Amino acid sequence: MKKVLVIGSNSFSGSDFIDLLLEKGEYEVTGISRSSEKESLFLPYKTRTSPHFTFEQIDLNKDLAKLDRLLGAFQPEYIVNFAAQSEVGPSWENPDHWFQTNAVALTSLANLLKDKKWLKKYVHISSPEVYGTCEGFIKESTPVNPSTPYAASKAAGDLSLFTFQKNFDFPLVMVRATNVYGAHQQLFKIIPRTAIYIKNKKKIQLHGGGVAVKSYIHIRDVSQGELLVMEKGRVGDIYHISPDQGVAVKDVVETICKKMDVPMEEAVEIAPERLGQDKAYTIDSSKIREELGWKPEISLEEGIDQTVKWVNAHFDAINKQPLEYIHKK
Repeated sequence: MKKVLVIGSNSFSGSDFIDLLLEKGEYEVTGISRSSEKESLFLPYKTRTSPHFTFEQIDLNKDLAKLDRLLGAFQPEYIVNFAAQSEVGPSWENPDHWFQTNAVALTSLANLLKDKKWLKKYVHISSPEVYGTCEGFIKESTPVNPSTPYAASKAAGDLSLFTFQKNFDFPLVMVRATNVYGAHQQLFKIIPRTAIYIKNKKKIQLHGGGVAVKSYIHIRDVSQGELLVMEKGRVGDIYHISPDQGVAVKDVVETICKKMDVPMEEAVEIAPERLGQDKAYTIDSSKIREELGWKPEISLEEGIDQTVKWVNAHFDAINKQPLEYIHKK
């Protein structure tokens, strides 16, 4: 069994990656998160009751010594880090919190890991937000040009990690995936939130009219790509994960409205654009396709259908949850 430490196991992306690892049956997995373990509504791996998974509550901002003890006992061959302050809008209100987690704590983590001889690969989950608004299809070599505190904090963390890779042969490989979605996602995200609002007969706000183009990609396609990068990605490289094309937010909302048999004009209202909102994310993922053989398997239509069915099946439990982002320092 290959040993994998997943940092940020409570996150949408981290929990799906763990679910994929346990499905494969080849990995001994430890997940850590700063919060206590969430319920199965948000953690798909919990339905597996696998003997090959353990969870530890560790906050990278406060408990690095505890993490070091865990590392000494577990000695994972692979570490995959999903942990981050990850919302764009709220990052304007407490930018220092974003930099503390996404850059300062991350640098402390890299400094702790740089001399661990048992570590074969450290996979860092970054974000295309670091590129800012870009024209055309953006490659991995495109310079960072962030336009929000969230993006700037992620860019700062990324650059810091590469200094360790260059100077200490730290086994870093980086992933930047576009807009992930799917069942078990945070309820304030546009796809589950639209389905929830429609069922509750509330109107969904389309910021800027929903004309911003996003590259929505199903979470399991992303997890499959991350696993390939973990196993086969080249140290020191960045890999993009993205669908074949982008789609306007309003078109995604319209697709959900059609699936739920509700006229779009009854389900939406136009709201001002959010500060620093980038107009498009269309990043080039030809590198991971050509080098590692990855390609997306789940169409947007199929993925939206799965997500709407998840909302319908768990609606009573979902309705007891907060539907807005709640910031935790």
